[in-house]
Amino acid sequence: MKTIAALEPLTTRLLEIQRINSAASVLSWDQETYMPAGGGQARAEQIAVLQGLAHQKLVSSEIESLLSQWVDPETGQAIDQPGDLWDEPSRSLLREVWRDFSRAKKLPSDFVIALSRECSLAQQVWVEAKKKNSFAMFLPNLRTVLSFKREEAQYLGYTDSPYNALLDGYEPGATIATLEPVFAQLKARLVPLLKRITQSRVHIDDGFLRRSYAHTSQLEFGRLVLTAMGYDFERGRLDLSAHPFTTSFHPTDVRVTTYVHEHDLPSCLFSCIHEGGHGLYDQGLDQQYYGTPLGDSVSLGIHESQSRLWENCVGRSRTFWRFFYPILQQTFHDQLGNVSAEGFYTAVNCVKPSLIRVEADELTYNLHIMLRFEIEQDLIEGKTRPEDLPEIWNRKMEEYLGIVPPTDTEGVLQDVHWSFGAFGYFPTYTLGNLYSVQFFEQAMKEIPHLEDQIATGQLTSLRRWLGQKIHRWGRMFTPEHLSRRITGSPVDPEPFLAYAEKKYGEIYQL
Repeated sequence: MKTIAALEPLTTRLLEIQRINSAASVLSWDQETYMPAGGGQARAEQIAVLQGLAHQKLVSSEIESLLSQWVDPETGQAIDQPGDLWDEPSRSLLREVWRDFSRAKKLPSDFVIALSRECSLAQQVWVEAKKKNSFAMFLPNLRTVLSFKREEAQYLGYTDSPYNALLDGYEPGATIATLEPVFAQLKARLVPLLKRITQSRVHIDDGFLRRSYAHTSQLEFGRLVLTAMGYDFERGRLDLSAHPFTTSFHPTDVRVTTYVHEHDLPSCLFSCIHEGGHGLYDQGLDQQYYGTPLGDSVSLGIHESQSRLWENCVGRSRTFWRFFYPILQQTFHDQLGNVSAEGFYTAVNCVKPSLIRVEADELTYNLHIMLRFEIEQDLIEGKTRPEDLPEIWNRKMEEYLGIVPPTDTEGVLQDVHWSFGAFGYFPTYTLGNLYSVQFFEQAMKEIPHLEDQIATGQLTSLRRWLGQKIHRWGRMFTPEHLSRRITGSPVDPEPFLAYAEKKYGEIYQL
């Protein structure tokens, strides 16, 4: 039986490539947290050089020669010699390296460098444009990045739509055709449920969440919850950024960011929990496979399931707040002293259409994703002009959520993703919502007295379960295979819909 040891010539080179990518990631993290504004142009060049170098090494004749010894160049399947078989980790590693190599080989290195440079510059312009509420400032950069992404889709090749080529980079195997029925099923149940909620006689008071909450105290509470979740601050950090994110350079160095608004308590609170879920996944990857696909997350949909599981299934549950609300109440006694635990629970689960995706409730969140899914398809397919985006965005917001953003900062400029070329990323958020409920319900079945543990602030058994079931496997399995191993089913909207109907039916007495 052949093991990964037989692949050492390949894994040694992959490790070198990963270290270059990690160095580029450090520069990107710094760009979004501490870099002085004047360093933008130089930083874009630095990142572009490193990413170009990593790409050149990945598509080198040396990697191609090594792969051709062990992998069928057409299918990516490991080649079995007579009487000699590969073990499962080796077979999976070869499959995934071939996938990465075959995608990268289609992209010229000069193109990769130019795309990296433009995305880095666009991201910096986006930050300023958002601050100044100026879509016009961002438009030239958006046009450039969009042009590059359309070109990338042509290089990669696709079936049916160029958008599928980009989507596959974030969620392997996903296509418009596979996602549209999922979104249709969600829309068919969520829109009527939302209508029933808006017509409910139950009125939830969440005004106290907009009182003045001290910046440092919000961050301290966020750190407390992250620590309880099992996020290791010896191997991680919590910092501030314009848009919360998680980045990983190695399982021993995983960093999360948040933002703090004085008059919006949930923003920092739930972004810490959300990004903590991502951080736990990255800290839980198997270090022995670092540099290979087995030391990387399987897909963004699965990654998002971890953040949404912690944020919603845990963080917005009554059970969670039985332990943590008294601490929060003591931290902000003047603001929350007269607010009951039940009042707080219903407030953080209040359903109402909102402008900002990352602050949306569980029900309307998926509607935010649907409109982005539709818009970016049309952008990539050339059906929509970038200059028309604010108008299109506002129209779809009114159609889906019944509200119109008063500014572009609260509308088309709110998300960072398009600035760094992440077209095809947004659908993975909805997939993450669906996976999160499937996984959490399975954890409830397998972990004795899990709710009792959460109610006493003991969250580590859930983290260990997720580590054993998901984190440690890296890309050993495809997203569908992993989901079937854990729950017996591929991604399925039904558990999420049943969970939402039960939870919000109770809150709103439907």
